[in-house]
Amino acid sequence: MTASKLRNVLPPAEGTRTNPYARFIPREELSSFAAWAFGDISAAPGAANAPRRREADKAAAIDPAELAAQQLRAARQSGYQDGYRDGLVALEGFKQSFAAQTTSQVGTLVVAIGEQLDALQQDMAKCLAATATQLARRIVRSELTARPECVALVAEQAIDTLLQSARHIIVRLHPDDHALVEAGAGEAIAARGARLVADASIARGGCRVDSDIGGVDATIEERWRRAAAALGCDDSWSGEAPAAAPEPQAP
Repeated sequence: MTASKLRNVLPPAEGTRTNPYARFIPREELSSFAAWAFGDISAAPGAANAPRRREADKAAAIDPAELAAQQLRAARQSGYQDGYRDGLVALEGFKQSFAAQTTSQVGTLVVAIGEQLDALQQDMAKCLAATATQLARRIVRSELTARPECVALVAEQAIDTLLQSARHIIVRLHPDDHALVEAGAGEAIAARGARLVADASIARGGCRVDSDIGGVDATIEERWRRAAAALGCDDSWSGEAPAAAPEPQAP
């Protein structure tokens, strides 16, 4: 700053005490200046690290028992999450296993029921066949008693079964049926040159035809066996009437 630029300022009046720093400095006397702003006067050196130190102090100030409790809660939460996840996996595996086991059991049950139904149907068929054969036996026995002349038709059909080339035909039948066959099938017997022979071993209602090329068993026992076999029943003929069931006695 040069002397020519200095301005003359009147000195203070005598007898007046003034602060030496209270003198007004004109702008022309200032060479350079800058505005000054107040900063954070409360910040001390190292204030940037204060939060970190406070966290460290807070951690150091935590009670060990509280720290152990926090760690225990964290471990429990982690264990709960792991157990929940493992439980879901186990539940899914159980559902699949249960579904497979149930399907297998239901399949086995269905097969068992099917087998029982088949067995029941077979038993019902056997019972039906047995009932049918019993009824048929009664009918045949009744026919033999009521219409003994039917033996003539049996003998005629047996002779017709033989080939025309058959010779030496012999018709064996029960002595009581001899006259009936001769009267009812005499023309067929004469046409084939057959001969009637009484045979007490032949049951009434049937006959046996023999020839030089073969024979025909038309006895009542054989005819009944074939009829029962057609019904699925292995039952032999019995010419005797079945014994009547005993009547229940009064108590």
